[in-house]
Amino acid sequence: MPGVPLRGLIVDYGGVLTDGPDLLDAVRRARARGVSTALLTDAHTVPDGYAGLFDVMALGSALGVRKPDPEVFRRVAARLGLGVEDCVVVDDAAANVRGARDAGAVVIRHRDPATTVAEMDILLDLPPTTG
Repeated sequence: MPGVPLRGLIVDYGGVLTDGPDLLDAVRRARARGVSTALLTDAHTVPDGYAGLFDVMALGSALGVRKPDPEVFRRVAARLGLGVEDCVVVDDAAANVRGARDAGAVVIRHRDPATTVAEMDILLDLPPTTG
């Protein structure tokens, strides 16, 4: 439906969340706004403290399928209680972005923090940052 913000956010770790504090802040703002959040990464570990930012954490091959297979995006969305079409997926790898798009998600290909955060703000209807 036009005008209805998306309700889920699925974010990659390496190459996205490792690209500066503005991206972590965007995840915090999304979660505070009621957006369900998931971390989906091929990494097997992430820094302490990340678990508190996400409703779902899918590391490595924990779901039995890995990126860029479209099925992994569907499974993560289902764990959030959403359809994949209700989710924004943020990833820096072209193959993963294609896989998420093929699954039916709205995608943001991360290239730089300012652009990614601006796109997240629009798609998730987040309030502007202050400061």
